[in-house]
Amino acid sequence: MWDSGNLVVDRDGTGIVVVTIDSPATRNAIPPSGWRDLARLFRDLTERAEDRVIILTGAGGDFCSGMDLGAQMAATSAAEIMRLSSDAINAVRDIPKPTIAAISGAAAGGGFSLALACDLAIAEQDARLSQVFVKHGLMVDTGSTWFLTHMLGLHRAKELALFGRSYSGAEMLALGLLNKVVAPGEGLAAAKQWARELLALPAIVLAQTKEMLNLASEGGFRESLHRECMAQGFNTATEDMKEGVSAFLEKRTPVYRGR
Repeated sequence: MWDSGNLVVDRDGTGIVVVTIDSPATRNAIPPSGWRDLARLFRDLTERAEDRVIILTGAGGDFCSGMDLGAQMAATSAAEIMRLSSDAINAVRDIPKPTIAAISGAAAGGGFSLALACDLAIAEQDARLSQVFVKHGLMVDTGSTWFLTHMLGLHRAKELALFGRSYSGAEMLALGLLNKVVAPGEGLAAAKQWARELLALPAIVLAQTKEMLNLASEGGFRESLHRECMAQGFNTATEDMKEGVSAFLEKRTPVYRGR
């Protein structure tokens, strides 16, 4: 079990879990130990069957301003910082449950990468998102060389990475890096609405769909077809699949039980 004062976990009893990065004094910047805690937390969430959909957000009006550049970073080797932050990004991206980033205020550097590691991303209109690394004498990291290139294409990825400019939620939506933009103060509510919709869908299929799409972005077409065939063969034997077909034929709303 994880234990961290900078991560607040709220469960509403339905299966929705809200994880809040809680360090508003630093605009929710994450120190090396915070990345370790984040990885541990997401692995714990993976093991908890009752936790179905994860919302990641920040306290005090900001999502996450990236790596905390304070004393803890100065006392930690660059190699260890990269190991810890990479481990956390992997844990967020690979958790076999839907994840939604609810973004307000700043989402910069590693904080922006953290949002991109989630399956879905909703930002408020006044959010500011930036791959700010270059302005701190650093190259893009925490997975964003991959995220930007695969989500935007090479030339646009280079524009964001080389200039490190700040963009509005509307601009990022137009680029395809967000799913939705909402009014200020409504990001978390919009994420919870999507989470409730996801709760009504079969958990096994959601997990498989997420994994197949992640793998498809890394490999070729024939490999994707093969993985789809293997996974769908498993799905046809589940109770959820039988319930889905029965509900369709009986013209009723299906009730999925994750088995």
